[in-house]
Amino acid sequence: MSMKLTTTLATGALLAAMGGTAMAADNPLSVHVLNIENGLPSPDVNVTLEQKQDDGWEELNAAVTGDNGRINALYPDDMALENDTYRVTFDTGEWFNNHDTETFFPEVPVIFEINGSLEHYHIPLLLSPYGYSTYRGN
Repeated sequence: MSMKLTTTLATGALLAAMGGTAMAADNPLSVHVLNIENGLPSPDVNVTLEQKQDDGWEELNAAVTGDNGRINALYPDDMALENDTYRVTFDTGEWFNNHDTETFFPEVPVIFEINGSLEHYHIPLLLSPYGYSTYRGN
């Protein structure tokens, strides 16, 4: 491979990564789904964001993970971020069904609190058919 092509590819990869970071910085909430069975991103996972109310949950937004397994902007653009309790639900059953894989978890709800201490919240989901892990990312 020529040096010029290598440099062009590296520059494109860097700009793509920076673009995702910039988009995530503009929105206070992002998610990322990784299939730990093969170490690859999980595209096409339906994800729903809800906010806790006195009488249950109110849906705020829904989106689908892209080719990189990410949703960089899950919080509604027209709403100010509120300190409150939220739930992100990953529709893992549908995703595994679409990949002809049995799973024990038809969905993964992640309930978390936003307390205003950060400008951006990131929720990664490490997923396999019979287990998952999540944490507060950055």
